[in-house]
Amino acid sequence: MPRTFSYVATDMSNLSNLFDECIELYGGEENNDASLRCISEKLQVEIEGSRWDTNKWFLIYSAALIFFMQAGFAMLCAGSVRMKNVQNTMLKNLLDACGAALGFFSVGYAFAFGGQFDRDDTTFIGSTNFFMMNVDNESYWLFQFAFAATAATIVAGTLAERCQMIAYLCYSVLLTGFVYPVVAHSIWTNNGF
Repeated sequence: MPRTFSYVATDMSNLSNLFDECIELYGGEENNDASLRCISEKLQVEIEGSRWDTNKWFLIYSAALIFFMQAGFAMLCAGSVRMKNVQNTMLKNLLDACGAALGFFSVGYAFAFGGQFDRDDTTFIGSTNFFMMNVDNESYWLFQFAFAATAATIVAGTLAERCQMIAYLCYSVLLTGFVYPVVAHSIWTNNGF
């Protein structure tokens, strides 16, 4: 409870500073409309910043929840294999997340969402933001990576005890670097087909 109180007190001092700044700028009583407009505009900027921060927080929280599906699939795989292969299966799931990170970081995000605001025509894949260059919302990248990694790990149970580590790592990079991004681009972007 004291945290909430200190946050409110900080906000109230911020509001007081905004009020004082606008009154000084526009001369107080004789120019009420301009002062109120100034206060309104400054509060709108504060609210937009707060909304942006809240959206980022929810994206990170949602990405964490989605990424926990990796652990669920790992437990499912561990329960589906013989005792001697549990460690191997767990390592495959870890490699799955690592391979997905490499594939999605390097080209996957760019193929899925790169350049969607730069062009108006329909494209097969995105063309910018390779290696996360000029990405302005990292929390959105993390959210989309969690989906891509989860999509890659769904088949881990079917490949348990049937696939070598290197082949599985290549599969993971290919799925999150090309297959998933093409589908995501076609459905979720402004210029998908």
